[in-house]
Amino acid sequence: MTVTSYSAIYRVVRRIPLGRVTTYGTIATLAGIPNQARLVGYALSALPGESSVPWHRVVNATGRVSISDSKGGATTQLLRLACEGVDVDALGRIDLGVYGWNVKTLS
Repeated sequence: MTVTSYSAIYRVVRRIPLGRVTTYGTIATLAGIPNQARLVGYALSALPGESSVPWHRVVNATGRVSISDSKGGATTQLLRLACEGVDVDALGRIDLGVYGWNVKTLS
């Protein structure tokens, strides 16, 4: 299930437009694995550093960066989002009403 699921996750994440974000749960649903938001996180953390998958456009359900910054991941994510014009408030939240990718289905 994992390799197939990871491929489906990556296909969906590649569809997120520049300057938009979506949640782990939305990615899971669109990838055909509802209620598997954690699996989305595992799949994104498994990406190699040189990957072209825009992992930085995926945030948690409250619009926050969920990854640790112990190796600079959170800082990298925030910088990439800022370069795309996504605003992050002083509490580290992204307004999903403004920057959220509002797709319901990929078909």
